[in-house]
Amino acid sequence: MTFKGQDAWILVPLLSETGAGASRAAAPAVVPLPSTENRASAKGWLDSHGSNGSSNGNNREQYFNGGRWIQIAYALIDICCIVANGIIAYSLRFSPGDLHRLFASGRFPVAVDQAPSPYGGFLFLYVALILLFCQWQDLYRTLRTRSAEEESLAVLKAVSLATLLLTAFIYITGVKIVSRQIVLSSLILNVVTMVIWRYVKRQIVIRRVEQGIGARNVIIVGAGRVGQALAQQFEQNKHLGYRFKGFLDGNHVGDGRMLGKIEDLSRVARAEFVDEVFITIPSERELVKRIAVEARQHRLDVKVLPDLYDGLGWRAPIHQVGDFPVMDLHWQPIPALGLFIKRIFDIVVSSFSLIICSPVLTLFAVWVKLDSPGPVFYRSRRVGKKGCAFTCYKLRTMQANAEEMKDSLRHRNERQGPFFKIKDDPRITRLGKFLRKYSLDELPQLWNVLKGEMSLVGPRPHPLDDFEQYSLDHLCRLDVKPGITGLWQVKARRNPSFDTSMQLDLEYIKNWNLWMDLKILGKTLPAVFNGAGQ
Repeated sequence: MTFKGQDAWILVPLLSETGAGASRAAAPAVVPLPSTENRASAKGWLDSHGSNGSSNGNNREQYFNGGRWIQIAYALIDICCIVANGIIAYSLRFSPGDLHRLFASGRFPVAVDQAPSPYGGFLFLYVALILLFCQWQDLYRTLRTRSAEEESLAVLKAVSLATLLLTAFIYITGVKIVSRQIVLSSLILNVVTMVIWRYVKRQIVIRRVEQGIGARNVIIVGAGRVGQALAQQFEQNKHLGYRFKGFLDGNHVGDGRMLGKIEDLSRVARAEFVDEVFITIPSERELVKRIAVEARQHRLDVKVLPDLYDGLGWRAPIHQVGDFPVMDLHWQPIPALGLFIKRIFDIVVSSFSLIICSPVLTLFAVWVKLDSPGPVFYRSRRVGKKGCAFTCYKLRTMQANAEEMKDSLRHRNERQGPFFKIKDDPRITRLGKFLRKYSLDELPQLWNVLKGEMSLVGPRPHPLDDFEQYSLDHLCRLDVKPGITGLWQVKARRNPSFDTSMQLDLEYIKNWNLWMDLKILGKTLPAVFNGAGQ
């Protein structure tokens, strides 16, 4: 799940009835607010009117004014830029002299050294790809909260991805005629021209808003600390498209921007030609509902600033969960790309290792069967990521009734905490000692890695009975997949302290990266060959 922060205040729109400059008609019928005593009617009200009180349930995003035709115009400008840049890049490669004469005389000669027809199809594909990625980056609408730098970065990303995809298509199809110089020149020219015209457009839009063209008149209910901060945002950021008219509050009469009390909303809205009302006292629930109903009668938009919890919610993103807006006070970013690469690495290494080690596993399987009665594989229920239990596979190194003997041997446990391990364990078979010394009994766990239940590197999975002895602090080691090897195995393998193991597991989880996994795997191999297992 990806969340994006906002540069401006986060607002929860309650009602959205009119656009900027819309005339106010007669008061429409007021939609009654749902009663908290009747859940069924409340659900029906939400289903029919949406979570923002409008008829379709859709929240209006924060964009400058401009509909579909504006978006089409933006796309047409991009198309003109891409085509012109393609012609320039083509001319730079095959007829730079003609290009010079074009700028000197304004006439473009038709004859060139290379037939342009094969490039027409690729140019058409390039135009389509750039438009697609620009739409993906939401570049055909001017977001109020997007800075010029963010918009330029989005252009760079869209053009680069389109160029990369076009290059891959050319390579896969085996076309030899397309010049790499043309592709590179087109990339640079498109980024430059598309950034420049958007910057010019931005400056025009901002100047229009600062002159009051298309700006929305707003008043703020509540002149406290949050209301003052919001007013400052409006006054310092004209490009947001709001013209601040004043406050409604009965407790701050000394402020020159005070327009009246909250009860004066109807009079002030007509006198100041108000388009939107911002409420900065969300804890006054009955007041918010009363203002919302009164504003609806006058066709005003109403937005409520959520409680910012003394700054904890500053710039916190808001997203929809069903019909309800939810503000994220804290979220832990997930390194999706790194985890994806880690999973691919696990699949490749585990599958390749299983194929290579299959003769060895077959040999050991026969040996285990001949060494002692019982199954070849030891299947143990272990605790994995997020507390999910799974079956962990190992070559059997103990007697078949080892689990039944475990409780009678707990008094000899040499480990501290939810660990169980004893020296000279009487349950271990003769072959088992050899397999454990070189960690060969762990080879079947490559199957767990391939299935996605484990990873090559991570905290070791504990049996269910050891898991039952966990304290609350120990559960954080289950935030990641367990591994065949880990930081504890290469740093403190013979340390009996569970707390040491926990500290190393937390260090791994906190500082994880792909390079750390590679270093742990590199240190594991010498430990295995030296027979450091127990």
